[in-house]
Amino acid sequence: MHTVWKGSISFGLVNIPIKLHSATEDRDIKLRSLHKECHSPIKYEKICPVCDEELDQSDIVKGYEVTKGKFIVLEEEELNAIKETNAEKTVEILDFIKMEEIDPIFFDRSYFVSPNDTGKKAYTLLRKALVSSGKVGIAKITMRSKEQLSVVRVYNNTLVMETIHYPDEVRPSKDVPNVPEEDEVSGKELETATMLIEQLTTEFNPEQYHDEYRERLSQLIESKQTGDKVVTAKEKAPKENVSDLMAALQASIDSSKPEKKKETKAKEAKKKPVKKKTTTKKKAQ
Repeated sequence: MHTVWKGSISFGLVNIPIKLHSATEDRDIKLRSLHKECHSPIKYEKICPVCDEELDQSDIVKGYEVTKGKFIVLEEEELNAIKETNAEKTVEILDFIKMEEIDPIFFDRSYFVSPNDTGKKAYTLLRKALVSSGKVGIAKITMRSKEQLSVVRVYNNTLVMETIHYPDEVRPSKDVPNVPEEDEVSGKELETATMLIEQLTTEFNPEQYHDEYRERLSQLIESKQTGDKVVTAKEKAPKENVSDLMAALQASIDSSKPEKKKETKAKEAKKKPVKKKTTTKKKAQ
């Protein structure tokens, strides 16, 4: 399993060397965008619309848009100066709370936590303490140049770290349009809806749910792959060397000049004898 972060978990005086691994993966079937005419994959290039030039990463700087078309440029050195400077990365557990106190809207991404060889005992201690107390840890971690809140909990005998949003990153629900405030539901309607919920209530079993669209798409691709529906992208034609082309054109022009002169002289020479012959014939008549 790929390691995405290395550091340690600390709570009190306990320090656990750990690694983080992505706990989830995107299983969507990736589709490429092709040119309809030749079936070549479309390229997405970084091109300056003003200079009409393709840019390298070294040509790009970060900027904050103050007003439309006006930016504050932030240099890489300036951004690095305000990043976390601690050499040792730490998941610092700040508090312990009950899991049900956190609304699911705050959750972002999940990571499995594995201990280094020297941290197995402390890892086991934290895992048992969390299970025994029924609590989860609220911690801070810096990942990808961003300081994030996180939850440390136990999942299937493994520690899991869930990054969560800060309160100001969750949009206010009052801003959602057209949400009815008045309760216009009758008692009978509520009773019927509640009965329906009770009838459909079951234990959560994630194995019984499937991505039906992905399954159908996979079947469609497989059926086309075994038939004659596979297309081949055309290869890009090699670029002509402009300087060589110009040289060839110039050489062609130069080589054609003497021929034109010879042709002109030949035509002039032909014209004179023809006139003499015509005149001679007239005199003879």
